[in-house]
This record gives sequence, C-alpha cells and structure tokens, in this order.
Amino acid sequence: MFRLRHLSFGGPAAIVTSMALIVGLNAATVGKAALVGSLLILALADNLTDSLSIHIYQESEKLSEREALWTTGANFMVRLIVALTFIALVLYCESRTAIFVSIVWGFGLLSGLTYLLARERNIAPVPEICKHCGIAGIVIAVSRAVGAWIPALIGSPG
Repeated sequence: MFRLRHLSFGGPAAIVTSMALIVGLNAATVGKAALVGSLLILALADNLTDSLSIHIYQESEKLSEREALWTTGANFMVRLIVALTFIALVLYCESRTAIFVSIVWGFGLLSGLTYLLARERNIAPVPEICKHCGIAGIVIAVSRAVGAWIPALIGSPG
C-alpha cells in the first residue's frame, strides 16, 4: 500500500536536485541537449543508485522483504516521475522561462510535500516549509555558483 512516507525520501531528492541541475547548468551555459541529458541521467542512474541504497538500508533494518521492495519501487517511481516533469518543462519552454517555471514548480512540489508531511506529524507546516525551502535555496545557490565558476576555471566562454 502506498503511504506518504514513500514520497519522503525520493520526492525531495528529485525535486531539489533537478532544480539545482537546471540552475547550475544554465549558469555554466550548457545547451538544452546537455541539460536534458543530465536530467535523464539523474532520473535513471542516480535514481537507481539511491533506490538500491534505500533497499539495502531497509534490509539492514530488518524490514520485511515485501515492504522493502515496495518502498524501493515507490521511491524509484516517484523520483522518475518528478524528474520527467522537469525534463518536460525544459523541453517545452524557452530557456529562461524553463528556469523560472522549474523553480516555481520545484518549490511548489517541495512545499506541498512538506505541508502534507507536517500535517501527518501534527506539527506547524509553515516553519517546516520555510526550513525545507531554505535548504533547497542554498543547494540551488551553490549549484549556480559552481555552474558560473566552471567556465572561468576551464577557460571556456560563459
């Protein structure tokens, strides 16, 4: 059975990493093909690796094989679907628009998930949303700085 906790690891990872990649790679002045390729790698390779890590962790916690498999599969699917939404935004929007829409979409998804989790835990959602979005903002800012730094470091135009 699908539970909100199945979204709690994979969802935020896919959301924040996708936003960070879009902003960071844009700052590095990569083309749309490289950006989509990077997001696809995130959606598949990074997702499979994280799903395997979750599965092994759950086995170490002696979770039933059925529950471990279910959680692993749910994590993979959530991350894949989220990453695909960002790929669609990049493919169907002009570059600057895609960045703006991706940031709005990502923070909206993260805020919505945080709200649902806070309600489930019976805690105030607004401080949790601020905390999670603040951390995501730091990740995005660092990614942008790294993206802007790379062309200067390797001597390519940027």
